[in-house]
Amino acid sequence: MVLVGSVIALIISFYLLAEISDKYFVVSLDKISSRLKMSHDMAGATLMAIGSSAPELFVAMISIFKPGGHGDIGIGTIVGSALFNLLVIVGAVGLVKKSTLTWQPVVRDLIFYVLAILALYYVLNNGSVSMAEAAGFILLYIVYVFAVVRWRKWFKYDLTDEDPEEEKDEPKKGLMRVFQPFDWMLAVIFPRPKYYFLIFFISIAFIGALCWVLVESAIVISHTLDIPEVVIALTVLAVGTSVPDMMSSVIVAKQGRGGMAVSNGIGSNIFDIFIGLGLPWLIKSYLVDSELVTNIEGLGISIALLFTSVLLLLFTLIWKKWRLGPGLGLTLILLYILYVVWEIAKLYFL
Repeated sequence: MVLVGSVIALIISFYLLAEISDKYFVVSLDKISSRLKMSHDMAGATLMAIGSSAPELFVAMISIFKPGGHGDIGIGTIVGSALFNLLVIVGAVGLVKKSTLTWQPVVRDLIFYVLAILALYYVLNNGSVSMAEAAGFILLYIVYVFAVVRWRKWFKYDLTDEDPEEEKDEPKKGLMRVFQPFDWMLAVIFPRPKYYFLIFFISIAFIGALCWVLVESAIVISHTLDIPEVVIALTVLAVGTSVPDMMSSVIVAKQGRGGMAVSNGIGSNIFDIFIGLGLPWLIKSYLVDSELVTNIEGLGISIALLFTSVLLLLFTLIWKKWRLGPGLGLTLILLYILYVVWEIAKLYFL
């Protein structure tokens, strides 16, 4: 009965995370960035990245501070989410509409993404992370934001993205109608769109609470089914927390802005590693005044696959002359399916 309750709590939390992130949090961040007159690049690398990656950041923060040594949940969620974003989201962008990408920002993001993966592997393989190393993660993200701001001046290119048209909410159909009461509840709780700063803070509170439910539910499911916490994080939590990224990227791709969709997926991964892990590590190491123990067991293959996938995507895009289509999209999604099958097979057959 406890297992059933935890699964239901997990599903409801995933749904609410997707709704709050997509309809309230990201929308409020978009309005804030417009008021601050931020460019598309700057907003995407900072406010938009925070918006789409907030669930992963909160899961990492909650898991590392929860007594009992559950830090692997946060690391596993971010590594798994990174794989999902790179393979499934970029793959889905190719499936929904053919796109010709502007190569300069893609190369920029992939360079910093490789750097993020190497930094992550270093601290995990080293067995511990110091306060200086955690601060280095955050510093690298600041360098990335600086590069985003200056990149168009260093490498001349035009941004062809247009502002999206506002989409009307469609009524729930089929099984999704089960969640209709939650939509009504959110409509009552959240204020009108003009109070976007208030919406921002209410969203933060909800995302934090929902991520706490996710962590607790994942621990219960892990212990009940005798599945390692890191495996639950790499698969179930990673997919669930990436739902907001998935939804926004597919919508943007359908509007003909495939470049923005790809940048959203890769840029969010950079934020996840540098800030989603670096910030909790920095705070925790400061509070305990010692290095934090890390463990790469169960994550080595995932990180290696992540690194290989980045190189595969880069060289394939160069070969395809920066055209992203259904063939490449389907290949990336199949790679992710094989990865999930591998993780499940390890539990029962290896």
